[in-house]
Amino acid sequence: MKHSDSEAISRQFGTRIRHLRATRGWSLASLAAASGVSRSMLSQIERNATNPTLAVALRIARAFGLDLAELLDAPRIASSVAVIRANDKSYHYRSDKHCRIRTLSPLNLEKDVEFYEIRLLPGGELRSEAHFEGTREFLTVQEGTVCVQSGADSETLGKGDSVSYRADIPHAIRNEGTKVATVFLVDIYR
Repeated sequence: MKHSDSEAISRQFGTRIRHLRATRGWSLASLAAASGVSRSMLSQIERNATNPTLAVALRIARAFGLDLAELLDAPRIASSVAVIRANDKSYHYRSDKHCRIRTLSPLNLEKDVEFYEIRLLPGGELRSEAHFEGTREFLTVQEGTVCVQSGADSETLGKGDSVSYRADIPHAIRNEGTKVATVFLVDIYR
């Protein structure tokens, strides 16, 4: 295997771990408890700051109920055009009675930017713990009225409004209206 191939697999591994964890609604602490791998090591793996040993990768796979081959089997893009179909449920990070989060960015690419569509029912909210230091979120409201909170600050936004805010502190998006709110969210990691 060429060095560039092993780097590509490493990048896919971190992205795949982050996706699997988000799909299950697990925090880093939850995955650490399930796998026996420290939270700081998992964070470094997800950020592609370190390559896991085979033993660590195997413990992570088992925590997800997968074998190592299944864990490494992230979809690969053979074309220069990557399409994410609207009805592809594998791109749903969360889907419950109050909130649906769908990624709009390919999961198998190393990225410092993630793009999401979020739908919130009336009264629905998405609360998030602090992301990595330096992370910012950019949000645009397509439909509805939402309140965005970052730390102690908050703003109410309507259709067509955009906002950017710190996401390296606790933050939230809440539907303030009487109809479904749809927003587009971009996370930028530094």
